[in-house]
Amino acid sequence: MSDRRKRVLIVDDEEDLTWTLSKKLSKDSDIFDLMCVNSGREAIDVLNQVPFDLVITDVRMPEVNGLELLTQVKDFYPSTKVIIMTAYGTSDVQNEANERGCIEYIEKPFEINELRQLIIDSLARKKGFKGSVSDFQLSDIIQLNCLGRLTSALKITCEDEDEEGMIYFQEGNIIHAETRHKEGENAFYRIMSWQGGEFKVLRNQTPPRETISRGWQSLLLESLRRVDENSDLAKQEVEREKRKRVRKLKQLLEKVINDKQVEHVFIHSKAGFPLFYEGLAPDRTEIINELGNYISNVLEGLINSTKFLKGGELANWELQFEKRLFILQKIPGQDAYLSVIGKKGVRSVDVKVVIKENLDDFAKLL
Repeated sequence: MSDRRKRVLIVDDEEDLTWTLSKKLSKDSDIFDLMCVNSGREAIDVLNQVPFDLVITDVRMPEVNGLELLTQVKDFYPSTKVIIMTAYGTSDVQNEANERGCIEYIEKPFEINELRQLIIDSLARKKGFKGSVSDFQLSDIIQLNCLGRLTSALKITCEDEDEEGMIYFQEGNIIHAETRHKEGENAFYRIMSWQGGEFKVLRNQTPPRETISRGWQSLLLESLRRVDENSDLAKQEVEREKRKRVRKLKQLLEKVINDKQVEHVFIHSKAGFPLFYEGLAPDRTEIINELGNYISNVLEGLINSTKFLKGGELANWELQFEKRLFILQKIPGQDAYLSVIGKKGVRSVDVKVVIKENLDDFAKLL
């Protein structure tokens, strides 16, 4: 196995987006190499020349759209993982993407940290069960044992759960399963819920007892139903928590912008990528991005100054212009800053009091 660094390819016809992602994700160059292209055709040309571990593609693109690119990647580079991103998400598009082999689906607009974590998790993820017979999925091996009317056992080890399980077959029927704390059908469903691990086929193994009478087809269908149900519940819970967190952050930002003289309040990374925004231009992403770029340049100079002065980490900064006030606050424990821009009449002391009172909450919610 090669020890080369992982490679990630991002495909989107919006040049501003790929430029921004390329800039913001460059800090992870020690983890993965990133390349961005602006068409499905260009992506295919690149893939024909260089192997990639992960492709992240938009759906709506001219010539070769994201779903067509996904199909070609899975046909010709089956080991390459694919993530679909789109601003026009529907259940039909998501289902079709999943059927074609997409491992994740992310809707625009998304937070840069959300995409970054998704990339890191996807590159680290190892799905499937590596076995002594073949690199099949566990359900495939179970079907082979049943269709071949074998008397055998499967020993399954799941490293993520630090647990082992056994499934016993007698003349093609599943008659017993056990894990550390379960047996029978419950143990079988527990084993089938594991996302990866290793299995070993033990021939001519007889079960210690019979605890399952249900047909193997019915067992597999029920296990798939339960996995889908648990996955949906987990996704719903994650989405609920995300909405709750965003709502609380919005409320905190509204406290800061309570003064009518305050024009913009937003949280951004050191590179200037906006994470959350409240103000006069909620739908003007170009304005928000420009503000982020300007603040990033200013912040870089400030950080260099603190290094020269040996002043330690930058905590906060205030700048009074003839017609504007700018306040910047580092959010403790996060690679994020809170910036406030307002008109001349803003009472900076009031704004800073609100920021100080809520700073810990900002840190917890990011």
